[in-house]
Amino acid sequence: MAAPVSHDQNFKNLIVDYPNEALEFLAPDEAPGRKDEVRIIPVREEQLKGFLSEHYRRLDVPLLVEWADGTRDAVLFAVEEESDPRRFSPPRLVRYCLDLAQMFGTRRVVPVVVFLRPGAVWGPFRLGTGRRDYLWFDYLVCALGDMPAADWLDSGNLVARVNLPNMQIRAGGRVEAYASAVRGLLELEPNLSRREKYIEFIDIYADLSDNERRSYRERHPKESGIMTGMFQRARDEGRAEGERTLLERQLRRRFGELPPVVGERLGGASAADLEAWANNVLDANTLEEVFDAH
Repeated sequence: MAAPVSHDQNFKNLIVDYPNEALEFLAPDEAPGRKDEVRIIPVREEQLKGFLSEHYRRLDVPLLVEWADGTRDAVLFAVEEESDPRRFSPPRLVRYCLDLAQMFGTRRVVPVVVFLRPGAVWGPFRLGTGRRDYLWFDYLVCALGDMPAADWLDSGNLVARVNLPNMQIRAGGRVEAYASAVRGLLELEPNLSRREKYIEFIDIYADLSDNERRSYRERHPKESGIMTGMFQRARDEGRAEGERTLLERQLRRRFGELPPVVGERLGGASAADLEAWANNVLDANTLEEVFDAH
């Protein structure tokens, strides 16, 4: 059985890896401009519990934005991803934002709610009577499930591109949206590790059928080939990491605590080296014999 998808973790990673692009896409009304010199700092995302029996009021990733030239005071963006609009709780978001405001000594907090599925909840939250409002609380909404993917197919914002599969896609357009998401990642992200990471993000949310995958390979052979190579490298790296972990465990069991140089050597080893050293472990009398035996 496949492990359940953690939308919270997926979006947390995306926002921390691409904070500028995330704010530009998720909160355009308050995000810093592209020419602004800012520092964006992910800050603590869980508040202390009032009682140990309580659940954490956990949302995704508060981002503290500081303007280098002082044209704006620092702003704290409180970003929440909500998979099911029916579970969204404005009072919970109110409490969380008040906690953050108190913790950081600021009233400059921007609540942002990302709705993954259609049916976003809009409008401010009010407490009061017919005579007077005693609390009025509003928040920015990024309604992915209600956004037309066609409007973002050529976007230069990487966060928008990888989220194309989460947007509203016209009938028969799933493969093209997937292709645009992949193409955007390959064009906008030069780092190989991050490419591999967010190819998986796109793949999870696209959830293409076998026929759609076949259609994608036929219509986009070049990009499909690049993806295949990336997935293979990721599988090879995962397998090599497992072999390193197993070999290190065997070495510790046989020779006790290992010097730092052994960890460095294991970390830079090829698959062939790891296999050879694993074969040496049982017969070697010293660590040196494991690495030097022929």
